[in-house]
Amino acid sequence: MPITRRDALKAGIIGSAGLFFADRLGSRLAAAAPTGRAKAVIQIWMWGGPSHIDTFDPKPDAGYDYCGPLAKAIPTNADGIQVGELLPLLAKQADKFSIIRSMTHGINAHETASYAVQTGRNPGDRLVYPGAGAIVSLLRGYNAGYTGLIPPYIVLTELQGRFSESGFLGPRYAPFATGGDPAQTPFAVQGVITPGITEERQRSRRDLLRALNTLGGAVKGSASLEAFAKAEDQAYELILGESGKVFDLAQESDEMRERYGKNTFGQSCLAARRLVERGVPYITINYKGWDTHKQHFQIMRQRLPQLDKGFAALLQDLSERGLLDGTIVWWGGEFGRTPRVQWEAPWNGGRGHWGSAFSTVLAGGGFKGGRVVGASDARGEEVKDHPVSPADVIGSIFSQLGLDLDAKLPNPDGLDLRIAPAAPGGAPEAGPLKEIM
Repeated sequence: MPITRRDALKAGIIGSAGLFFADRLGSRLAAAAPTGRAKAVIQIWMWGGPSHIDTFDPKPDAGYDYCGPLAKAIPTNADGIQVGELLPLLAKQADKFSIIRSMTHGINAHETASYAVQTGRNPGDRLVYPGAGAIVSLLRGYNAGYTGLIPPYIVLTELQGRFSESGFLGPRYAPFATGGDPAQTPFAVQGVITPGITEERQRSRRDLLRALNTLGGAVKGSASLEAFAKAEDQAYELILGESGKVFDLAQESDEMRERYGKNTFGQSCLAARRLVERGVPYITINYKGWDTHKQHFQIMRQRLPQLDKGFAALLQDLSERGLLDGTIVWWGGEFGRTPRVQWEAPWNGGRGHWGSAFSTVLAGGGFKGGRVVGASDARGEEVKDHPVSPADVIGSIFSQLGLDLDAKLPNPDGLDLRIAPAAPGGAPEAGPLKEIM
């Protein structure tokens, strides 16, 4: 029975970093993925669902019951586009991103909405489809020529737990969640950095393990043991070599770290940029804290400046390094928040779940900046113009990555499934958002 990456981690056979290499010991796809303008995706997942009215679809004329104390909209460097008042740094970067203000799926439950947005599929099918990151891992990972020691699908820092990101593709294409906190020194990445264990001690452990490996010396020529030994060497190369240093944010200047914000989200954005530089094709930043049923505006005054600083720094830094054109930055959550503030008890000024109309932001990777797609109504309650489904967004991202939307998606039932998710209601297959491509 083959050992999965998680089995290797739990057994401690080659250290927890052994999880990284099981993909490379498995079968490969026959053909490599086609090339595209975009080479990588950084997904900023707003875990819990951000308010569209307080961020990228402000409604300053809707009144206090809708805006609360955040009633101002501010201009951006893109003509005619305004954003929420607590996003002044992003306002200066608006020429680099496009806002989709007409996202809709009508789902108000976290689990099913998260599934719909990240897979582009309607919940309720007997199959659990893989998320976009798992499909990119399938088509741009080890099966398609990726040779990095860092896994091709990284989550900073913990999995959502809302659904299986890899779906029916299985654990081979699941993300590796780093754990730890990039705002701490060291950034204790699971299986790579162990607080309190020096590099010298780690090398001593490796030497002791090799000295005790009498089986490997006795059974020469075993393909399985040779593959296992290679995986062990790669694991230690990641822990002790140059590859693992991608997570060492102390290599960045204090000025750069401060530019992103010395908090978990800001430093996650910095880590994502470093991973893109190493060629990792898909990185998700799971940014918790947006399920604001209570104390919404107090939380917004704390969270939105962090979002503003980290997101704006990421866009500017990628651009300055010549990486933005090849890196898609995808911002959004599972839904928006109720446009009308819930002043009544027990919420006392909170916002609930709202899947009828919400916003998504796309930047880089061939997507145009300084544009708005669609519109919600005057109060942000319903889509007024050009409804966009999660399938449309994912299909557009896949197109920019150069993935063949008609390629067959392998599945355990042998069904005739395509890489591109289908738009709801029997609409045509998801296609590019041509306005911003």
